[in-house]
Amino acid sequence: MDIKGKVVAITGAGRGLGQAMALHLASRGAILALLDNNEQDLAKTGEMIAAKGSRVGVYWCDIRDEEQVNQAFSRLVRELGGLHLLVNNAGLMQDALLVKWQDGKLVNKMSLSQWQSVLDVNLTGTFLCGREAAAHMAELGEGGLIVNISSVARAGNRGQSNYSATKAGVAALVVCWAGELSRYGIRVAGIAPGAIATDMTAQMKPEAMARLTQQIPAKRLAEVDELVHSLQYIIENDYFHGRILEMDGGLRL
Repeated sequence: MDIKGKVVAITGAGRGLGQAMALHLASRGAILALLDNNEQDLAKTGEMIAAKGSRVGVYWCDIRDEEQVNQAFSRLVRELGGLHLLVNNAGLMQDALLVKWQDGKLVNKMSLSQWQSVLDVNLTGTFLCGREAAAHMAELGEGGLIVNISSVARAGNRGQSNYSATKAGVAALVVCWAGELSRYGIRVAGIAPGAIATDMTAQMKPEAMARLTQQIPAKRLAEVDELVHSLQYIIENDYFHGRILEMDGGLRL
């Protein structure tokens, strides 16, 4: 896909990876549709893109809410004139052990709210946005591409029952949708990064970060630009379909 002049929707576009991907694709001539539930972050990213002379639309949206998602995608297609690429990037991390015992006593359990909140954003939000993007792309008849951001944690990671389950689900959706949507000329792919230096990983405790870095054969976290490069590869390679591109510094050998 030649991204120039194409309409690109990115969820979680207000900061971090979403913002970086939006800025990169804008520099390549794409028309950006930014979705986020933080109005200030969303406005800031929109202003950054507009300042570079690129066309951009900002759409406040809670991706957990079906009606808000439906309205946001209908608006962006109407206002920007189409939809060619969706990056399902928005994500939430709320780590906790399933159960924690200390001195012979149960001191904590992963709460239902910790479990459900991560599923609502990472999995349900991805489903809702992917569904609406696919519906509009099929109706428009110009094909398209959906990229789900999964994680190395899709294989399972201690302390991340909720996050791992959602990222495994997000990866499975790539395969499901690739088989279903190819008839409409829609490609589907995923990226499964390891630890990336973002606001999300900055929330980790220092000792946890040190342990993680030592486990990575590359001995460092990935840079945001390296994920952006992976996305660019998927966009440009029209034969990449139904697969997950792993970018984890060798963490999952």
